[in-house]
Amino acid sequence: MYGLGTVLIWSTVASAFKIALRSLDHLQLLLAADAVSVLTLLGILALQGKLGLLKSLAPRELLRNCALGALNPFLYYLVLFKAYSLLPAQVAQPLNYTWAITLSLLSVPFLGQKLARRDLAAICVSYLGVVVLSTQGNVTGLDFGSPAGVGLALLSTLIWALYWIGNTKNGTDPVLALLLNFGAAFPLILGTTLIFSELPGWNNPGLTAAAYVGVFEMGVSFVLWLMAMRLTTSTARIGNLIFLSPFLSLLLIHLILGETIHATTFAGLALILTGNLLGQRRSKEPAEDKQAA
Repeated sequence: MYGLGTVLIWSTVASAFKIALRSLDHLQLLLAADAVSVLTLLGILALQGKLGLLKSLAPRELLRNCALGALNPFLYYLVLFKAYSLLPAQVAQPLNYTWAITLSLLSVPFLGQKLARRDLAAICVSYLGVVVLSTQGNVTGLDFGSPAGVGLALLSTLIWALYWIGNTKNGTDPVLALLLNFGAAFPLILGTTLIFSELPGWNNPGLTAAAYVGVFEMGVSFVLWLMAMRLTTSTARIGNLIFLSPFLSLLLIHLILGETIHATTFAGLALILTGNLLGQRRSKEPAEDKQAA
């Protein structure tokens, strides 16, 4: 039930992103969502009776988690939200699922892992799906619609993979680590917003959707997923639930945003998920820590 609850939350966030971006720019959305997520994570830590952990952190541990906040949420969501502002939700959302393949590639130089034939096949299949999805079927013409949007969506997977690699030896309580990430990123987000945009007005209708993103995408879903992983007797079975999310998300994108879902969207998504399944042995562990993107 915890796993399914997480999947349902992940399925809604693409629609929430697009609704918020109707009246907020990507910087304003990130600023509002991050502020709400910090309060949410503080509340969760308080309910868990773990606020005292803040006092027991070693300076090096504190610095490490704060530095990782520059990757997530600052750079990751900055790039992801900009991609969503440039692309239809039905294109941006599936592209984000290539993060597991990106992680496989980065594991070679950063973690000293080797790519087997199965990994190479997974990479080829997934990125074929990226081409089909991005061109909406016009593969021979290679018409990518918004090359900048596609590039940013793929760049977000690179940033997420780097963030996970940076967490491979992080022994901090995961909820506390996320709080430190999001708390340390807030001044960066605020400064960037003041320089390149402006603070959103309190009556901006997009703030409700931004608050939803902050509470659920950046807070509650992470905790629910942790609980699911701790209670399950089959990590693989719970991990496979994430493959329900993109299809449910496309349904909500159609019903809530009114986008007509093209057959090429399903074809591209199917190829991306097939690639993920082929490389599941390598991506299984980080998939357990992934939030919806």
